[in-house]
Amino acid sequence: MSQPLSDEAINQLFLDARTHNLWQDKAVSDELLTQAWDMTRWAPTSMNCCPARIHFVKSAEAKEKLKSCLSEGNIEKTMAAPATAIIAVDTKFYVNMPRLFPSFPGAADMFEQSPELSEETAQRNTILQGAYFIMACRTLGLDCGPMSGFDNEKLDETFFNDSSFKSNFLCNIGYGDKAGLYDRGPRPAFDEVCAIL
Repeated sequence: MSQPLSDEAINQLFLDARTHNLWQDKAVSDELLTQAWDMTRWAPTSMNCCPARIHFVKSAEAKEKLKSCLSEGNIEKTMAAPATAIIAVDTKFYVNMPRLFPSFPGAADMFEQSPELSEETAQRNTILQGAYFIMACRTLGLDCGPMSGFDNEKLDETFFNDSSFKSNFLCNIGYGDKAGLYDRGPRPAFDEVCAIL
């Protein structure tokens, strides 16, 4: 990094960005979703393990399947969103380690032989990649509505049956309608939650 971002960019990514619940009737192109992934894939992960898998729900058929997995309070906003990303964990991410992290030839075996380490690594790094995905979307002018509030087991059976993928969280994507925003809640100040040691 050489120069700080402009105030405009910082506002778009952080200070003015909100979790949206209401969406404009405006499609999100497959090209934009591809761009978002092309930025997300450079997120740092442990030993470049890259365990996140993203399925984009856009079609009417896929939305109906997703609807059956959602908590009541998340149905309306998710059905109205132009796209919903299912951010999932590939529990067998380690099979790609020989290609992704060739400097440690034993990485795949290490994770395969330690299910606890494998799960912990996959969960932590998928969340990290998911956060990068949100920032990538914001960079492209998209708004996001990340959420839990769904039946993980049912969703996994519906979308990931007979695979090694497990859902982590959902993220609605589109062009938000500010009329649906809640009043912004406070956030802890630096001195409340941080320490410089």
